[in-house]
Amino acid sequence: MTARDDIIALSARIGRSIIGQEAMVERLLLGLLANGHLLVEGLPGLAKTRAIKSLARNLDAELSRIQFTPDLLPADITGSEIYFSEGGRGEFKFQQGPIFASLILADEINRAPAKVQSALLEAMEERQVTVGGKSYPLPALFMVMATQNPIEQEGTYPLPEAQLDRFLMHVEVGYPNETSEGAIMRLNRDEENEAHGEGKPTPQQRLDPQAIFEARKEIGAVAVSDPIEKYIVALVFATRYPDRYDKDLAKLLQVGVSPRGVIGLDKVSRSYAWLKGRDYVIPDDVKAVVSDVFRHRLILSYEAHASNTAPDQVIDRIVELVAVS
Repeated sequence: MTARDDIIALSARIGRSIIGQEAMVERLLLGLLANGHLLVEGLPGLAKTRAIKSLARNLDAELSRIQFTPDLLPADITGSEIYFSEGGRGEFKFQQGPIFASLILADEINRAPAKVQSALLEAMEERQVTVGGKSYPLPALFMVMATQNPIEQEGTYPLPEAQLDRFLMHVEVGYPNETSEGAIMRLNRDEENEAHGEGKPTPQQRLDPQAIFEARKEIGAVAVSDPIEKYIVALVFATRYPDRYDKDLAKLLQVGVSPRGVIGLDKVSRSYAWLKGRDYVIPDDVKAVVSDVFRHRLILSYEAHASNTAPDQVIDRIVELVAVS
């Protein structure tokens, strides 16, 4: 099997336990392939936690789940130096925290204060943790999937822009349709019967992480033509200088997308094209992922908030205005 066959098979296995959320599963795999982190936002019960747990069950990688709460400390995430006494001698040894797994579920990340949220910053950007003046590398396969509830405001701490920018994509999860809802009910019934010993457990196939690294090599070779490069840059610059395109659009934007947005859109577009079986990027690949890459990087103006304009509406308008050269 090729690396792409392995990833498609992995997606199919995850899809058997995550029904009605095909877009979220696809974005989860895109984040893994593009070597980035995901911020997933949705109401409770929409399989956000279940998705990354399903990925960990089907991928030969360790999963750590960190429940963010107001009383969490940075050392609870990174680990700390512990004093050990042995044979009359005492020394400090570093005890690794849950961040040292390959897949990290940062559940309800906005329930912890900024000091705790910042414990993830170095890990997400430099792929290392520094404690006591010494740096410890994280696993080669490393991805953070953070979740947050969009409607609860009491007892939450919004993520600062600097941390939001470190997430490759911001994925919004909605309700499944009626057909999927019925399938979810039947799946839950089957899982309960299996847990009670009334069904035969399905043997788990776990993908070697080497397949992810092979896929990343192939994605690195996906061609991006000059017109597509110019299109990606034009989309980013339209968020920074919207008055060049439309005066009404300029009233809705306060701060545009950072250079990380250019890099992220290029990475995710190439990963998306590869996943669709192409070795080159087309404009539709860019359009398919631009909302997820830009959504959390835009800072809307007071006028946009006053008129209940969502970031996606601004992004859709930008896509309408910017043409492929």
